[in-house]
Amino acid sequence: MQQNNFTLSILTWYNKQKRILPFRDIDDPYKIWLSEVMLQQTQIETVIPYFQKWISKYPTIRSVAAADQRLLLKLWEGLGYYSRCRNFHKATKIVVEKYGGAIPDKWLEFRALPGVGDYTAAAVLSIAYNQPYIAIDGNVKRVMARILGLKNLSNRNMTRIKNYLTKNIFTDNPGDFNQSMMELGARICSPRDPNCGKCPLSFYCKAFAIGEPESYPLSVRKKKPPHYEIVVGMVWRGEEFYIQKRGEHGMLAGLWEFPGGKVKIGESLEDALYREIQEECGAIPKILKKIGTIKHAYTHFTITFHGYHCEENGTSMRCQQNSKWIKPNQIDEFPFPKANHKLFSILEKQGWDV
Repeated sequence: MQQNNFTLSILTWYNKQKRILPFRDIDDPYKIWLSEVMLQQTQIETVIPYFQKWISKYPTIRSVAAADQRLLLKLWEGLGYYSRCRNFHKATKIVVEKYGGAIPDKWLEFRALPGVGDYTAAAVLSIAYNQPYIAIDGNVKRVMARILGLKNLSNRNMTRIKNYLTKNIFTDNPGDFNQSMMELGARICSPRDPNCGKCPLSFYCKAFAIGEPESYPLSVRKKKPPHYEIVVGMVWRGEEFYIQKRGEHGMLAGLWEFPGGKVKIGESLEDALYREIQEECGAIPKILKKIGTIKHAYTHFTITFHGYHCEENGTSMRCQQNSKWIKPNQIDEFPFPKANHKLFSILEKQGWDV
């Protein structure tokens, strides 16, 4: 294919300036797919050590499909958005069982796998299989809004962006084209203080010509996320404490936690803890002392997280099917939410003994 000036400019820049990454310039569809899953909503610098640890432990798609989900979630621990891990595990099982371990190279088949959306399908099929699908992430949207001079990302304007990229994609190497656009958005065409002087596409950019690149696209004012007070109990039985596994659906599904929950308006922390543990475990605990308080931010809300040392008070805990009594030295065997690890850090400093 004859490259036009736009395509030639971005590819030339990319070939000279691209970062060396463990999941770049490889021809293994499994590793490319894994990297795209990990990179969703997560910065490259955060992903790299997780990717390397994962590949070291699970070098093939068959090894992932055969793995216990608890071990996968433990390896994913701290990366967040745990549904990505669970969906990837489900998808690998389908690939092994239905496709003999060969990741599908057809859009409808790959797109139908759990956790695979339009962006992931386009990125993997273009990079791994050299198919001319355009991959549009947040970085690419910002770059194209500035190039085309689009103030908002309406459906009509998104169609304009898709049409422009489809017209300019380098069909001989669509993977590099997609990665070059994402790399430009990540390193040069940043939301604030874009480095237009080093941009290979500034000649084509309407926002640069106007002199107001930061004004494109208009930022959407986000609502202040809700805040919740959460209280949990570390219920001891001798040298062991009680943990329970969250269900297979919803936020933080499959992770382990202490019993507890949200504090109602006007309710004291202790009363909330009594109520929650009685509802969940059929017993009212004896509260011994407070461990501490931490704050944690999730994507859509924030929490203040209170932890208490407790023990059984005449009535044994009604253990759920997915529950265990463990010792402190066993916490590394189970995947916990990050807020729990912040509480563990306090315990490491003050001691686990009640």
